[in-house]
Amino acid sequence: MKRKNLLVLLGVIIALIAFLWFFMSDDMATENTIMVKAKRGQFLIQVTTTGELEARSSENIMGPNANGLRNARIHRYTIEDIVPDGTVVDSGQWVATIDRSDLENQIKDQELEVEKLETQFIKTQLDTTLTLRSARDELINLKYQTEEKKIIVDQSIYEPPATQRQVQIDLEKTERAYTQTLQNYTIKQQQSVANMREVATNLEKARRVLNEFVDLKKEFTIIAPKSGMVNYKRDWSGQKLGAGDQISSWENVVAILPNLSAMNSRTYVNEIDISKVKTGQEAIIEIDAFPDKRFSGVVHEVANMGEQMRNSNAKVFEVMIQIDGYDSILRPSMTTKNSIITEIIDSVLYVPIEAVNTIDTVSFVYTTSGRRQQVISGKSSETDIIIHEGLDEDDEVYLIPPEQADQWSLRRLDDAVIEKYKVEKPAEDTVEINKERGRKRPGGPGNRQGKPNGQKPQGRNK
Repeated sequence: MKRKNLLVLLGVIIALIAFLWFFMSDDMATENTIMVKAKRGQFLIQVTTTGELEARSSENIMGPNANGLRNARIHRYTIEDIVPDGTVVDSGQWVATIDRSDLENQIKDQELEVEKLETQFIKTQLDTTLTLRSARDELINLKYQTEEKKIIVDQSIYEPPATQRQVQIDLEKTERAYTQTLQNYTIKQQQSVANMREVATNLEKARRVLNEFVDLKKEFTIIAPKSGMVNYKRDWSGQKLGAGDQISSWENVVAILPNLSAMNSRTYVNEIDISKVKTGQEAIIEIDAFPDKRFSGVVHEVANMGEQMRNSNAKVFEVMIQIDGYDSILRPSMTTKNSIITEIIDSVLYVPIEAVNTIDTVSFVYTTSGRRQQVISGKSSETDIIIHEGLDEDDEVYLIPPEQADQWSLRRLDDAVIEKYKVEKPAEDTVEINKERGRKRPGGPGNRQGKPNGQKPQGRNK
């Protein structure tokens, strides 16, 4: 009796295990073989990229006067301090301070130059005074000598003719010496005036340069030309320039005040998809910081030349998308997801791209009726693909083939249908599903096209 009860209990346990195994395996099969319906409707072909917001127009916050910097032989200067990136400032408010050490050294050198020229000016002035005084004394002495000679000539009327002639010659020599000395004095005066003018000019020039340096020093405190949000300037590699960074006096832009009322999204499209992108195409822009926000836009500019992506072999083309309207949440440097609508096809049948498989150039789907159905596929988006023949609306197909589905029979289309699409369908409409799956498409889910990890193309200066 006990043996019989034990067998019954064992049978119940086995039946329970079989029951649970049946339903769990069914659930697992359901999980592993997701079914979807073929849909008919509007089909959007998009190119998805990652971009970055920037103002359509902006005003530069300039550094110290460029000519003054070059006169001071300062070709690069360092930002000593600056407001945080994204700070909203009013007109006339402090923005940054430039390191003054190089200019202060120039000021000290120029002060020494001014002192040297002032000393030279005084020395030249004293030398001129002494020289002209000596020349005037010589003129006075010669004048007295001339008068003495005239007296001697007057007294010689009672002397022999030879004596009279001798004193007359002495008088003429003295008068000629006086005339020559007077002429030399005039020349010395002119020479002294020229020397003083030269020294005074050099001194004035040195003082003017010193005053320019002193005035330039005041410009090393940078203020906002108008109200706005301060954005750091980027160098050629895309790196933001903040405190401690150097700026060339030839560029001389410390920061930027963007016009936030009109924004663009700068993005980069891979060379595989650039042929699809044209100016005037509509785009949908999503902001990573605000996932619930969507903005419309239009492709404004497409670069004619490709660029090498840094640390990558990928070639990309710069595309500028203008965002319609204004929203206060939009800020420069925000990351965007841009969906550029390259084509809209009305009323077509389509399924998820994962549902279409290819073996030996034959495209097919796994249907819920338990067979493989050959299909003629068309253009594809990043998620879906158009089906021209082989399926009807609401037909169910598997995204993931069920177990042993590779043994299902293949239902082929009529040769006439296949030949029709071979003739009529353009070559670019043919989609090689395995190739699409095998390569990592830029812009696809998990790998957006454009600037990977926020990088910019090599060699650009923004």
